[in-house]
Parts: sequence; C-alpha cells; structure tokens
Amino acid sequence: MSLMSPDRLLAFAAMSFVLIVIPGPSVLFVIGRALAQGRRTALTTVVGNTIGAYVLVVAVALGVGSLVERSIVVFTALKLLGAAYLVYLGIKAIHQRRALQTVLAKNGADGSGTGTLRTLWEGFAVGVANPKTIVFFAAVLPQFVDREAGHTTLQMLLLGLVFNIIALTSDSVWGLAAATTRSWFARSPRRLAMVGGTGGLAMVGLGVTVAVTGRKD
Repeated sequence: MSLMSPDRLLAFAAMSFVLIVIPGPSVLFVIGRALAQGRRTALTTVVGNTIGAYVLVVAVALGVGSLVERSIVVFTALKLLGAAYLVYLGIKAIHQRRALQTVLAKNGADGSGTGTLRTLWEGFAVGVANPKTIVFFAAVLPQFVDREAGHTTLQMLLLGLVFNIIALTSDSVWGLAAATTRSWFARSPRRLAMVGGTGGLAMVGLGVTVAVTGRKD
C-alpha cells in the first residue's frame, strides 16, 4: 500500500525545490568552500550538508522538531551555534588565503589534499544547524503527512528523502559552477588569494546574517 498520494508527494517536491534553489546558508557555504578549496571539497561539503539535513528529518519524524519549533531557546541555541561555526570557518579561510596557491600546486586543482572526513563533518555541522531547514522541516514537513494513511514516521522520512535528493542535486550544481570559476583564478597567486579571502568573507557575512535573522519571539 502506498504511503501517500503522488499529488501530495509532487506538491511537497515543488515546495522543496522553491526553498532549495533560493541560496541559503548551505548553498552559500558550499559556494564559499568551492571558491576557497575547490571541487572535491565543495562536493564533500554537499554530502555533509545532506547528511546533516536528513538528521533534522529524523528528528522531526521522532518528534524533536516540534520541540525546536515551540522552544525559542532551543531554536536560538542551534541558530547561534551554526552562525558561530560559519564565522569561525570564514575567518580561518581568510587567514589561509595566501597559502592556497601552495596547497593547489601540491594537491591539484580539485583540492584533493583536503581531509575528507573533516570536510564532511564541517558540512554536516552547517547542514544540521541550518535555521531555514530546521523551520521548514518542523513547520512544513508535518503538513504533507497523510495521517489517515498511517505510518506517519515513514511518510516524514520519505518526504525528507525527496527534499534531500533535490538539495543534493542543486547544491552540487552550485558547487561545481563555483569550482569551475575558481580554476580560472588559480592561474594567478593574487587572484587565488583574492578568491580565498572573498570566500572567507562570504562565510563570515553568512554567519552574521544567520545570527541576526529568524525568530525573535
């Protein structure tokens, strides 16, 4: 027996697509990483983001999402932790901008020398603390569940999977596009340092934006 109607699933996919294509914390973070460290780091970050977002889906499906939505303390704590982490990574990227040429020459244009597990973890941390995604999953995801059909937890997990497949595809396109632009800058140490600094500044600005926006009730 089908968990939900195709119309309901398509409606959720359409709403998810609209949310995802508008650059938010995860997208801008991926772009910043692509400019600063290249294609492989960007794509690994996307995978980490996706895993982090699906952890949020599981949390909502198990009822934690409602607590986050109702509690301004929990929501604000998650938001500020995510914002602080973005600022930290941005400042680190700015400090390391002049070393990018050496790293690039040593490890190749795809950033293959970047620690995969660490990059995955950093992407996960941003994905799981993304306030836009937290609010979407906590407030919107349950609305598309057909409670009469039963298996509400499975329905939420399925909807979350749809969301994350769309996000994985969209964020990968953003990351690859940014990494392709980076390869042009990589021909000049000065250009590359500028890219690293710009990517770092973008992450700092994003962190500040995340910290000052969202719920204040």
